[in-house]
Amino acid sequence: MKIYPIETGKFKLDGGAMFGVVPKTIWQKTNPADSNNLIDMSMRCMLIEDGERLILIDTGLGAKQSDKFFGYYYLFGDFSLDSSLKKHGFHRDDVTDVFLTHLHFDHCGGVIEWNSEKTLLQPAFKNAKFWSNDKHWQWATEPNPREKASFLKENINPIKESGQLNFIHRNAIDQIGFNVLFMDGHTEKQMLPKLNYQGKTIVFMADLLPTVGHIPLPYVMGYDTRPLLTIKEKAAFLNEAADHNYYLFLEHDAYNEICTVEHTEKGVRLKNIHKFTDIFN
Repeated sequence: MKIYPIETGKFKLDGGAMFGVVPKTIWQKTNPADSNNLIDMSMRCMLIEDGERLILIDTGLGAKQSDKFFGYYYLFGDFSLDSSLKKHGFHRDDVTDVFLTHLHFDHCGGVIEWNSEKTLLQPAFKNAKFWSNDKHWQWATEPNPREKASFLKENINPIKESGQLNFIHRNAIDQIGFNVLFMDGHTEKQMLPKLNYQGKTIVFMADLLPTVGHIPLPYVMGYDTRPLLTIKEKAAFLNEAADHNYYLFLEHDAYNEICTVEHTEKGVRLKNIHKFTDIFN
């Protein structure tokens, strides 16, 4: 097995929305805001080369939305999904599986694209299986008012129409080759890949832990549908991560790729920050 971080681009979100009830005077120490109260966010995906399978975890925003849509998110940087794949010697047609942690647009937008005439939405990965789970799929296709703006029909409906949609079940390792942790605080049945790699455990954090600034338990996004459940899930996970020295792969942290955590008198806190290549070769 070989794992590669895949940078798909950076964007900006409101810092208050990202930290919920935590005051700006506190959260800006780890996530500095600009004059519009926006903080930098990454869309860092993961590519897993495992035998004949090439598995991409999440896809970023994609490029099919309107300029008006992208104008809300202040995209910046030189990264793209295609350039990051090319850097490691791959093309999107090589991808055999696209694993979607959940169907919010910043995680799944890149799975669907326009055709060359911009008349038809089609899979951006023509040779891949697309992986979700049945409970999250129902949640996303019958959205509640709070999340409706994050579950875009143009991202989701063409996945099913393609015939490439598959559902992860509790025996995920038999289906996709790694274990999956299911979390319900951010959205129903978000999936976190958990992998054994080079003698270490890596967990792809998706939106359970967007950045290192979110490690303290009350630091929960305003976007979460069940914030108290997020705190409970995060507490259990971070204690386990500290006990077993998990390496936490950060999808949204614009500055940090990997972190570890440890037990302290104040609870679980940041232990170390790493670049992926400093830990894994």
